[in-house]
Amino acid sequence: MVVIGGGFGGLNAIQALRRAPVEITLIDRRNFHLFQPLTYQVATGALSPGEVAYPLRAIFKSEKNVRVEMADVTGFDLDARTVHLTKAPGMDEAPESVEYDTLIVAAGSSYSYFGHEEWRQYAAEVKTLESAISVRSNLLRAFEAAEMMSDPEARRAELTFVVVGAGPTGVEMSGQIAELARDTLKGNFRLIDSSAARVIMVDALDRVLTSFPDSLSARAKRSLEGLGVTVMLNRTVVGIDEDSVTIAEKDGDTETIPTKTVIWAAGVTANPLARELGQLTGAEVDKAGRLTVEGDLTLPGHPEVIALGDMVRVRGTDGEPVTYPGVAPVAIQQGRHAGKLIAQRLAGRATTPFHYFDKGNLATIGRGRAVAQIKFLKLSALPAWVVWLVVHLWYLVGFQNRLLVFIKWSVSFVSHGRSARIINNLSQSRTGGG
Repeated sequence: MVVIGGGFGGLNAIQALRRAPVEITLIDRRNFHLFQPLTYQVATGALSPGEVAYPLRAIFKSEKNVRVEMADVTGFDLDARTVHLTKAPGMDEAPESVEYDTLIVAAGSSYSYFGHEEWRQYAAEVKTLESAISVRSNLLRAFEAAEMMSDPEARRAELTFVVVGAGPTGVEMSGQIAELARDTLKGNFRLIDSSAARVIMVDALDRVLTSFPDSLSARAKRSLEGLGVTVMLNRTVVGIDEDSVTIAEKDGDTETIPTKTVIWAAGVTANPLARELGQLTGAEVDKAGRLTVEGDLTLPGHPEVIALGDMVRVRGTDGEPVTYPGVAPVAIQQGRHAGKLIAQRLAGRATTPFHYFDKGNLATIGRGRAVAQIKFLKLSALPAWVVWLVVHLWYLVGFQNRLLVFIKWSVSFVSHGRSARIINNLSQSRTGGG
C-alpha cells in the first residue's frame, strides 16, 4: 500500500491499518506532520514551529510495516499501478517510482489567488510551516521598521495589516495580530505606540464565518471589532502590490489602502494531483480543482485508488457530488474510512460508503474569545474558547507537543506574552509567503 501525504488523512488511514497484514509506504515532500489548524499561532509568535509539527518517522517508529519516503510525486501510471517520484526540496535523490496494490492520495490543498498568481509574492499565507514562519518575521519586522521611521505616512503603512478572507483562518489571524499589537507588544517600543496599528479584514461576502449560524457570526464580528479590527465586508480585492491593497465595493467604487503586510486567507485550490487523476480516470474536477470520487472515496473505474481530504468531492447517494468543509475532522474521518475500507477488503467483507459525522465548528478570535457550534449548542466568549483549547490539544500529535502547547497557552493566558517573537529570515524579502 502507498499513501501520498502525511497530513490528517494519510496519517489516520495508516493508523487505522495498524494491525492489518499490509506493507505501507508513506510519501511526503516533508519529514513531518503539520498540525495546520495552529499554523497561524506560529505566524503570530504564540507557538514555535516544533510545537505544531511532529516527525513522521517518530510517529511510525513502532510500526515495522510502515516505511517513510521523503520525495515529490510527479505523476501516476494507473494501469501499471505505479507512482512516479522526484527528489524533494533539499534532497539529492529519490527513487524514480514505487509500485502499489492499493493507493491512497491525500495530498491536500493550497490557497487560491483566484487567477492572480502575481499577488502571491505580496500576500503571504499561513497554510505551510515555512510560510507561517515567513509571516511571523514580516509581522514583527513591520513594527521594527516603523520604530525606525520619521515619516508619519510611511510609519502608518508599516503599521497597517490587511487580512484577506473572513473564514476561520482570516478571523483567527486578524484577532491574533490585533492582540499582538495591542497587548503583547504594548510598551516594547519607544517611538511608536504598537496599539495604534490598524488590522483590516476584507471579504467579498456579507458576514464573517459563513459556515457558522448568523448569531455566532455576528458575535465573532463584534469580538473582532472589540479587539480593534476593522471588518470590511462586501468588498473585493482587485489589486495587491508591495505598497498597497486596492479593494472594490459592490457599486464599483475603489479604495487603496497603503500597507506593507498582507495575509491571504481567502480560498483554496486542490493539489494538482487531483486534476491529473481526473484526467487519467475521466472523473469530474470542479473549478477549485477538486476531484469527484465515488461514495466510498475510490476513483471511478479504479477501486484500488482512494483519494480523500481537501482535494476531493464525494458522490452522494443521489449521484450529486458533496463538497465537505476543508477542515481537519473531515480528513481524519475520511482517512479512517480509507483504512477501514482496505481492512474490509482484506477480510473479504462488503465495503461501506463514507459518512461524515459533523461534530460542529470552532473558531478562536483571541484570548478568551471564540465561537463554537456543537450540534444545537451555540457557545461564545470564554466557554467556547475553553472548548476550542481542549479540542485542539486532543488532536495535536505527540504527548510532548500537547504538554508544551498547554504550558505555553497557560503562561500566555496569565502573562499576555508570546515567547516565539523571533525574526529569523532576514535575508529574505519582506513580501511573499516563503
